Amino acid sequence: MTPLPLAVSLGDPAGIGPEIIVEAWSRRKDGGTPPFFVVGGRGVLEQAAAKRGLAIEVASISQATDAIALWPEALPVLGEKDCAYTPGQPDADGARLALFSLTEGTRLAAQGEAGGLVTAPIAKGELAKVGFTQPGQTEFLADAVGCARDDAVMMLAGPSLRAVPLTVHCALADVPALLTEEMIVRRARIVAAALRRDFGIENPRIAICGLNPHAGEQGRFGSEESTIIEPAIAQLQAEGLPVTGPHPADALFTPRARKTYDAALAMYHDQALIPIKALDFDEGVNVTLGLPIVRTSPDHGTAFDIAGKALADPGAMMAALRMAGDMAARRAAHG
Repeated sequence: MTPLPLAVSLGDPAGIGPEIIVEAWSRRKDGGTPPFFVVGGRGVLEQAAAKRGLAIEVASISQATDAIALWPEALPVLGEKDCAYTPGQPDADGARLALFSLTEGTRLAAQGEAGGLVTAPIAKGELAKVGFTQPGQTEFLADAVGCARDDAVMMLAGPSLRAVPLTVHCALADVPALLTEEMIVRRARIVAAALRRDFGIENPRIAICGLNPHAGEQGRFGSEESTIIEPAIAQLQAEGLPVTGPHPADALFTPRARKTYDAALAMYHDQALIPIKALDFDEGVNVTLGLPIVRTSPDHGTAFDIAGKALADPGAMMAALRMAGDMAARRAAHG
């Protein structure tokens, strides 16, 4: 268990974040969930619990360390900021609460008052209306902790697969121009280091996807494999990393292939996210590698259409909490 409680940001209060948070606390014994506290939104959480039919206590704390003692009996909430609970109907007040919760949770993790940060889903469009300028939470966190955005690497992890999209929030048409040998090498190193430090994999095996159908088929369907991806793989192999590829993406995620690597590096967003969501949707975790803090998030969105209807599955939130707790414990143990 992590020696410090995890901070959990509320996400958009009109989404499913509040209800999967209260559900995760209510199942804390069954799920092996480490102690956590939520930043803001006590009233929202109380009403979300009522919507789920959960008779739980939600209690305020004055500092993060108070969460440990309170944890067995009540869901701890730090901070007085709150708003009306309007599931499925996002508004500016909710966006401001979501931004406060994310900002304060990040600060607490960065200052060592929390063992790590678990972020509930946000609505980027709503946040943009209240001053959020980053493409997503990953970029926000990198900026907040003084890390270069290129060094904050998104990995999607589940029981069946770990996948890293090398390009993320960009148009598919822009992907070829964004791929460089240097970028692939740099991010593969970050992934390998994180697998060792945060996941306890001493000699991580990394499989790298091709960009084009059949990994280019020796240049017949594109040249990026031979001009960018293969030189990057050669450099990584020369450094002693067990890296293979470029692999055709249509074969890399089969059950047999998944046994041969610990993480797959994909060239673009959907190349990584489609297989992880097909395999592990209810247990998929978005984890940010390369940061000085631990950060995870359930790998799904706000789901405004089912918010407040007691339909949202808390599995991914519980998995994100467990993963953050495990990562924080490893970091604490190894300094």
